[in-house]
Amino acid sequence: MTKVAEKFSVSGSYMARICTVLNVPRPERGYWAKLEVGKAPVRPKLPEAVPGDQTFWFQEGDPLRTRVHPALTASAPPVPRSHRIATGTHSLLQGAKQHYEKGHKIEGGHLLRPFKRQLVDVIASAAGLKRALAFANDLFNALGSAGHRVRFVPSSRLCHRPHIDEREDIPKVKNQNYAYNGRHLWRPSSLTVVYVGSLAFGLTVVEMTEAVLMRYVDGKYIRESEYRPPRNSRTAADHTWTTTKEVPSGRLRLVVYSPHPDVSWSLMFQETAARTLTEDITKIVRSMKSSSQLMLKAIQEAEHQADLREQEWKAQQERWRREEDQRQIAKSVKDSSEQLNHVIQAWAAAVAIEQFLKGVEERATMLSGTQLEAVQERLRLAREFVGAQNPLELFLSWKTPGERYVPLGARTS
Repeated sequence: MTKVAEKFSVSGSYMARICTVLNVPRPERGYWAKLEVGKAPVRPKLPEAVPGDQTFWFQEGDPLRTRVHPALTASAPPVPRSHRIATGTHSLLQGAKQHYEKGHKIEGGHLLRPFKRQLVDVIASAAGLKRALAFANDLFNALGSAGHRVRFVPSSRLCHRPHIDEREDIPKVKNQNYAYNGRHLWRPSSLTVVYVGSLAFGLTVVEMTEAVLMRYVDGKYIRESEYRPPRNSRTAADHTWTTTKEVPSGRLRLVVYSPHPDVSWSLMFQETAARTLTEDITKIVRSMKSSSQLMLKAIQEAEHQADLREQEWKAQQERWRREEDQRQIAKSVKDSSEQLNHVIQAWAAAVAIEQFLKGVEERATMLSGTQLEAVQERLRLAREFVGAQNPLELFLSWKTPGERYVPLGARTS
């Protein structure tokens, strides 16, 4: 273990934790000493990964996030196995209560917002937390007893968690302003999911809120039913008012949803004053199992539509590439033609200047004395001013369309 850890520049204890996370068997204490005397136990095989298992580790942090494909195998359904009855506190909930109670400051009675985010997806008030965690534990144990594994989705996977509405009476017409305010609800960093076969269902337990008439008294809100107006004190009554607020009701809602980013599917189970969710756990487990094929079809259709969108995107990119190729071809022809015209004009100008100066020089031979000297001096100044004129250099600088841009069809690779 130490030698392997050195290869990754980590400590042996850290390497042991990695093996635990990845479910990789590692030598127990004293293994190598037993091996030397031939008493080492048989080396176990690497267990097969099951849905939800983390199968890689990235030393520098979270690798590129990849989309989860939670789908059942239609042709080869999972083989039924015998399962033991799960009891006690579920591993995801052990020691969790204290972390829910340590969080951001909230108004009295409102839903908790823990500092820690690697927690089970449970949203509740301080008064309702114990019941919410107890229900989550009973549900997880029932799912485990049925052979369905409840886990956190590894942070290296990209999953979707829908907007959770905590209101008991959800209006049919969506209120955009309320949806914005709802973003202040606490949400975990990882999804809590249960694997029914290899199909993932997201789970959220939330304590519902109800609209209650509240009265503002002495800097805080209390229920109107709890308000007792002061006797013979009109001044105190002038400094209080009522308003309707959403406050925790103590009743729970379970949201079961598809974590697939392209599938909008969910089931809601919620308590009433006469019946608790704990009484419906068997029904909830049965509903998830019976919904597997329905959600699988939705996932397959979503992935089919995603493939079509990807194909259309690739086709659109190819069209853009071809259109850009045609634009570049046309531009290279235009630029080459303009440059050639410029070379022709420059050539004509250079030849005209040279012919002019030669003509002046020939005429100057007919002169003598000071006139000849004056003309020759002017010719010298003119040649210095014009500079060397070599039309061939201009022509050699011209570029053909093919030298400016190579069309896609003419490229070798």
